[in-house]
Amino acid sequence: MRHHRSGRKLGRDSSHRKALYANLTSALIEHGRIKTTAAKAKEVRPVAEQMITLARRGGVHSRRQALKLLRSQDVVHKLFSEVGPRFADRPGGYSRIVRIGPRQGDAAEMVYLELVDYLPEAKPPRRRRPEPEEETQPEAEEGPQPEPAAEPEPAV
Repeated sequence: MRHHRSGRKLGRDSSHRKALYANLTSALIEHGRIKTTAAKAKEVRPVAEQMITLARRGGVHSRRQALKLLRSQDVVHKLFSEVGPRFADRPGGYSRIVRIGPRQGDAAEMVYLELVDYLPEAKPPRRRRPEPEEETQPEAEEGPQPEPAAEPEPAV
C-alpha cells in the first residue's frame, strides 16, 4: 500500500522522471510559460521554484547546483542573470498554475505553468481576407457580346 508516499510516478522510472522535471524546468525558465498536464505541473513547480531560489541566492555554489539539474549553461545563465534578479524582493511563490481545460485526445487536464511576472506577447490582430472587388464594366455592354464575323480566307 502507498500510505502517505509523496510524489507522482507519472508512468516513468526514476531517471526518466528526473529528466522530465529538468526539461520542463528548463523550458519554463527559457520561455516564461509552458503548457503541460496538471499532474506534471504540480510536480515540476517545486523544482522550478527551488531553481529560482538558487538564482536569488547567487554565487558559484548555487550556480553549480542549478547546472547539476538543468544541464544547460545557457538556461542557467538566463536564470541567474534575468530571472533571479526579477524575483529578488519576492519571498517565494514565483510561479502559478492556470487551468485551461481538457486535452482533445484523452481529456487530460491541461494547464499553463507560468512565472508570476509573465506577460504574454501581444499577437498581431488577424487580418481578414480582402473581399474580391467587382469589376466595373461600361453600362452599354450589358448583353452577351456577338463575336465579330470572320473574314473569308483568300483562295490561292
